[in-house]
Amino acid sequence: MKSDAVKKGIQQAPHRSLFNALGMTKEEMERPLVGIVSSYNEIVPGHMNLDKIVNAVKQGVAMAGGTPVVFPAIAVCDGIAMGHIGMKYSLVTRDLIADSTEAMALAHQFDALVMVPNCDKNVPGLLMAAARINVPTVFVSGGPMMAGHVHGHKTSLSSMFEAVGAHSAGKITDEEVLEYENLACPTCGSCSGMYTANSMNCLTEVLGMGLKGNGTIPAVYSARIRLAKEAGMKVMEMYEKNIRPRDIMTENAVLNALTVDMALGCSTNSMLHLPAIAHEIGMDFDITFANEISEKTPNLCHLAPAGPTYMEDLNEAGGVYAVMNELNKKGLLHTECMTVTGKTVGENIEGCVNKNPEVIRPIENPYSETGGLAVLTGNLAPDGSVVKRSAVVAEMMVHEGPARIFESDEDACQAILGGKIKSGDVVVIRYEGPKGGPGMREMLNPTSAIAGMGLGESVALITDGRFSGASRGASIGHVSPEAAVGGPIALLEEGDMIQIDIPKLKLDVKLSEEELAARKSKWQPRQPKVTTGYLARYAEMVTSGNRGAILEIPKS
Repeated sequence: MKSDAVKKGIQQAPHRSLFNALGMTKEEMERPLVGIVSSYNEIVPGHMNLDKIVNAVKQGVAMAGGTPVVFPAIAVCDGIAMGHIGMKYSLVTRDLIADSTEAMALAHQFDALVMVPNCDKNVPGLLMAAARINVPTVFVSGGPMMAGHVHGHKTSLSSMFEAVGAHSAGKITDEEVLEYENLACPTCGSCSGMYTANSMNCLTEVLGMGLKGNGTIPAVYSARIRLAKEAGMKVMEMYEKNIRPRDIMTENAVLNALTVDMALGCSTNSMLHLPAIAHEIGMDFDITFANEISEKTPNLCHLAPAGPTYMEDLNEAGGVYAVMNELNKKGLLHTECMTVTGKTVGENIEGCVNKNPEVIRPIENPYSETGGLAVLTGNLAPDGSVVKRSAVVAEMMVHEGPARIFESDEDACQAILGGKIKSGDVVVIRYEGPKGGPGMREMLNPTSAIAGMGLGESVALITDGRFSGASRGASIGHVSPEAAVGGPIALLEEGDMIQIDIPKLKLDVKLSEEELAARKSKWQPRQPKVTTGYLARYAEMVTSGNRGAILEIPKS
């Protein structure tokens, strides 16, 4: 056992005295030590139920002969952090979570781990840690929130943000906003659409690191407690078989995740997190090859915000495995990949039927023949940019309009809600990238304001920042290189004509190479927005969005 390094032999007598101080018996010390990484806290609705999940995992581990030991991971609520300095601290926690979990697991020599995340950065952060630590590991999330109901229609957090825009446009009253406020988010769990948290929990199933239902069983269902017990038992099976994360999270498993991402229509943030996870297994993930997969992968789901269905509907329709089984009809998956079930992907998805063709389109009748995400390149984004094309209305798939330049999320929001953005405009928000932000803030406020003001069919938004999974419309993020390093987005001027052609995968500004070069020669780096603390260190080490905003030691 790996944990023998802290439990066996005369030299470890001091260590055992500390285990005694924990109240641990000799019998417990003789069993494998299983670390349970708990993301529980009382500020994130997606995490407020994780104490129950953790207790269920502990029972499962103990029933299967292990000794469960809980330690924490931090979590930020992206919704509460949205639209102010707090959002600078969202993406950056992914690396804090990975680093601190690595430190705890290796410092205490755990034999196996069960990861209990739920929201946006915890899932990828813990997947990154799992690849580094590489002891038998199983994931079990806290599950998605149930959809809300307003005026007989299902709603979610994106409905709430868009209601603010509708109120500014005079379309709804104060009382109606309050009704949304009280009903949009009715239970604990990760917000109810195919936003980033649910995208990543679903992709954990595809990667093979979570059991069936991990991404879709609602947080309030008792089936979630049963799943947690099964996860605790399963990690002990993984320990006995010595199946480890790097046996599961292979290059082909990552390609499977990208394929299912396209079919589900996941958050654009998956194009930050999959490259970061791939980096941990030594895979060079160039985001532009996402287009190759997208070109052959049909989009089968239009979950909120792209459509009127929610995570509970996907669960009832058969879940992620049913989507995978549809894709496998055309041989689009690597079915030989190992998973935490001890079986291959092919064995797992066999017989998992699509129970509702309105929620999961049959592969013969997709929403589109191409996937939900696209990477756009051109003279405005030489290293790429990302759009959730499954959430873009037909009228905006091709668009040309004047740039309206803003240096921050707040400035853009004020202009949109103040009626200063007109039909045809292209809102440009820059210096919000990984370095420039720092922290690459999400732009749910301005995208929701555009939708709520009734401009979703006529106004585009581009940024070197990123978007919440709750964003919809012609919202193009991760523009790379970012403004802070002198990317072309930094050279734009008010009124420059921006050309967007999503079917042709292009993002350009109508300027000659000579004009861009002349502007670049005059460009000067800006003073960092933050010069102290963790954000300053992060800005020094972080790469651009096209590389997943991974951290690298700066070259001297």
